[in-house]
Amino acid sequence: MWAGLKRGLTNICYGFFSTLANPTRLAILERLRGNPMNVGSLVEALGQEQSMVSHNLKTLERCNLVSSERRGKEKIYSINPETVEGIFRVVENHAAKHCPYHGDCPDSQ
Repeated sequence: MWAGLKRGLTNICYGFFSTLANPTRLAILERLRGNPMNVGSLVEALGQEQSMVSHNLKTLERCNLVSSERRGKEKIYSINPETVEGIFRVVENHAAKHCPYHGDCPDSQ
């Protein structure tokens, strides 16, 4: 039973962290912190193609890391603060207290 639970958690973590291991998705989440935006604003802020931003927003929305709300003809995206703010706090805390490279890990380049 423990092995099955452990493997299940591994699969959940793999899916979760794989979703976050995309630079465009992380940049979207960072831009949306405290500032809901539409696709056009995100495209401008990130300097990426609209199709790329829309594709990554769809993935983030499917995983409930972002949500959207219709305002007239616009769709406004915002983060799931409970999850996303918690993730950013953990990462910032780890980088500040435990990471000798302060988040600029040599293997991640």
